[in-house]
Amino acid sequence: MVDVGEVLEITLRSIWVSGLATLISSTWSIPIAYLLSKPSRLRNVLASVAESVVGVPTVLVGLLLYFLLSRRGPLGVLELLYTPYAIVVGQAVLITPLLVATSYRILRHARQSFEETAVALGASPTQAMIISLAEAAPGVVSSIIMGFSRAIGELGVALMVGGNIRGLTRVLTTAIALETAMGNFELAVALGIILVAISVFVMITLKMLRGFYEA
Repeated sequence: MVDVGEVLEITLRSIWVSGLATLISSTWSIPIAYLLSKPSRLRNVLASVAESVVGVPTVLVGLLLYFLLSRRGPLGVLELLYTPYAIVVGQAVLITPLLVATSYRILRHARQSFEETAVALGASPTQAMIISLAEAAPGVVSSIIMGFSRAIGELGVALMVGGNIRGLTRVLTTAIALETAMGNFELAVALGIILVAISVFVMITLKMLRGFYEA
């Protein structure tokens, strides 16, 4: 039998953890992407670095964070290891390259198409920046949604720094892995369907925003 209460708990925790991680990552990823969109010699190099580390294995990110958050690590005093906040930090770090790489292209196009034109027409730098950011907003939101989809579907970081503790740090991906290993395929399938449904909903929302952006 599938425990509906436990499934709901795991689902809500997954959405909360990944949503918070995405929000936190956006606070530094979007400004970094905007700075990279400005003409400079290092712009293309740094943008390429961000794009190249998007595919870094999640278990590697999880291992590095484990060392940082463990009691003997430099951040061990925070006592975040094996808490939901450790997963939040891990997912925020994990999706940062993705948010930077995707937002960079959108903001660069907006700067070239709108900000430079606005300055040429007499707008102040601040006004021109606001105009370009407003034009890039739908694309940036799409990038953020893509980051959320990446966060909620990852396993390595959540497992290594969260510990998959029932009632505390268990999320959809870690629960699926555990229940499959234990032979509880009914619960694993139920959790998998929920994860797929969330991913499909995210992708539909993403396509709708892209359609609005391209219109």
